[in-house]
Amino acid sequence: MKRSFSLRQWVFLGSGLALIAATYGLVRLAFGLFLPDVQRDLGLRPDAAGWVSAGASAMYCVGAVVGFLVAARVPRGLVAAAAGVAGVGALAMAAAPGTWSFGIAAVVASTGAGLASPALVQLVSRAVPGPVQGTAQAVVNSGTGPGLVAAGALALVLLPDWRTAWAWSGVFALVVGVVLLVVSRRSGSGGGRPAAPGTAWFAAHRRVIALALLFGAGSAVVWTYGRSALVDAGAPVVVSVSAWIALGVGGAAVAVTARWTSGLRARTLWAVTAGAVAVAVVTLGVAPQSTAVAMLACAVFGWGYTAATGALIAWTTELDAARSSAGTSALFVALVLGQAVGAAASGALVGTAGYAATFMVGALVTAASAVLAVVGKRSGPGSGARVTAADAARSSGCTPATPRAPHGAPSRRPAAP
Repeated sequence: MKRSFSLRQWVFLGSGLALIAATYGLVRLAFGLFLPDVQRDLGLRPDAAGWVSAGASAMYCVGAVVGFLVAARVPRGLVAAAAGVAGVGALAMAAAPGTWSFGIAAVVASTGAGLASPALVQLVSRAVPGPVQGTAQAVVNSGTGPGLVAAGALALVLLPDWRTAWAWSGVFALVVGVVLLVVSRRSGSGGGRPAAPGTAWFAAHRRVIALALLFGAGSAVVWTYGRSALVDAGAPVVVSVSAWIALGVGGAAVAVTARWTSGLRARTLWAVTAGAVAVAVVTLGVAPQSTAVAMLACAVFGWGYTAATGALIAWTTELDAARSSAGTSALFVALVLGQAVGAAASGALVGTAGYAATFMVGALVTAASAVLAVVGKRSGPGSGARVTAADAARSSGCTPATPRAPHGAPSRRPAAP
């Protein structure tokens, strides 16, 4: 890690990482971890679980759209909303007396993650010096992995008491939100507000938006039914929960591999990471009965998924660095809209074709997103797809912002929320 981080910046980055860990790993993505126990106690059907997951993805998108619109103006307000919605939503899940109340709470709680990502991209860009912003963004985004590990640890200690696990997750989200608000009070202004994205901006992003949709749809089966598939294959609780921890360990490993991945163009990194996720999905689907294989597949999935989200941010930064927070929101909306469709489709397919076939379909869709990133018409640096400040001004009618190099580094360096 670079030595130019001050103590205050370390605390800032740590609290930002913790907010991502809470809103993503402990609240939004932990739904699939606790799903078998919730189904047992509340009678939640597999198809209904798929619709809950789809609804949670849709509300995540609502949060990300709000972030798209206001992150440049009120990032700290988004932090407060993210922590509050995720925390209170998790507490409501813990107290839910039936399937309807649990499902509604799960859907609402997922909004927090959608609010958190664009807010943190903006706050990091204001608080951290340009030469180390890429590293800072990668550190904060890697919080998903530790959050998944923490969720798995809670499950190992507390299951079958899933209610207490959700309660602890909710409290943690509220606490880290307060800490982040305190340490981010003196964040810099970050310069003038960039012009709003216009038609040229969206045209430059259309390819990566489509890839994010496919990736979200294909990967949804693991987040929703990953542990359920292991339980169905006869895995004991300690094995199925440990597999979830392996997801988190893989996600946390992104920070370790950042030195290697930072040398790749975003489209190349996307192809590598999405391809890794596709292999992991099909492996988990066809060999859930093998503990070692399932653990490895989950670790690869966790790494690939987390690194792929960083590739999305790197891609929008390469296209238009001045609007990276807006690009983050738009691409994450696309990814999670894909997850909403994938979760609903997986729920229907599991009931008729079984887990193996459902996971294979998910793997094929994910593989398509990897292949299409590197074939056909280019969309990225050097391809004529970059949005310049003048383009944005012409398409939006706004005064262009002064263009800047992403995070003070070459445009190929990826960053993450």
